[in-house]
Amino acid sequence: MAEQRVRPAILHMFSTAKNMSPFDINMAVDAGFDHVIPYGNVTLDEITGLTQDAIFSRGPKGVRRTALFIGGREIGMAADMIDAAREAMVPPFEVSVFADPSGAFTTAAAMVAVVDKALRQTFATDWKGKTVTVVGGTGPVGACAAVLAARSGATVTVMSHSSLARAQQTAREIEARYQASGITASAPAGADERIAVLAASEVILACSKAGVQVVSPAELKACTKLRVAADVNAVPPAGIAGVGVMDSGKPVPGAAGDAIGFGALAIGNVKYMVQQRLLESMLTATRPMYLDFRDAFEAAKGLA
Repeated sequence: MAEQRVRPAILHMFSTAKNMSPFDINMAVDAGFDHVIPYGNVTLDEITGLTQDAIFSRGPKGVRRTALFIGGREIGMAADMIDAAREAMVPPFEVSVFADPSGAFTTAAAMVAVVDKALRQTFATDWKGKTVTVVGGTGPVGACAAVLAARSGATVTVMSHSSLARAQQTAREIEARYQASGITASAPAGADERIAVLAASEVILACSKAGVQVVSPAELKACTKLRVAADVNAVPPAGIAGVGVMDSGKPVPGAAGDAIGFGALAIGNVKYMVQQRLLESMLTATRPMYLDFRDAFEAAKGLA
């Protein structure tokens, strides 16, 4: 009897940007996909057609060896695209879909997971009632981190360097889309206002662009309530003064209390493992999976 041929695993990768991230392509190949096909400048109204082209060509069995990945730069658009892909499925022709725009979903999940572990193991507590400031909270990583912290029970401030209106819009959008309560917005007008917000924080999540220090030594000294500081900036200077890129639970020099810090590479190591695990899970899934930052967070908590 002839052996049944195993169909190659195909991942179709959609991005609203001109190019799909080489990082994500490398990750997909290393996860075990035989063929990885990137698509650039994809619009929301094209997702239904692309999804149905992908699912109908391989039969009900072959379709299990097919999956979709949604990249791009905007978390709201990625969420809309994953919803559109789900609605385009026609059982039994269904495939798994994983959204991770700009790596924001897996990065935010890793960041919040390492802080979650630190709160539990070092301080014997959790997120409930904690005052959290997300610096650079209007970006994709910051917005996702704000949702995860808020859904875990924290009171979260989304801080913007430049625009209160943008911070308010981000807070409204993530509360409405993800039923995350307790999120406020801030764009301090001066040094005193900025110190007041940071000084009230028990957790600071620095999610601003690379190469910009967003918490100075003087501001850190005022943070007498701070327990955990996490920074995703891997480019000097440190986003949070005193937090090194390799730090993983190391005391933060210059902090007023007993705060510990997590740097970009410590967070990035967990992010890498999370993305790898979710990509691999689509290869072995017997039922379609729709993966976003909430699934990434569950995986990250087990890996942190």
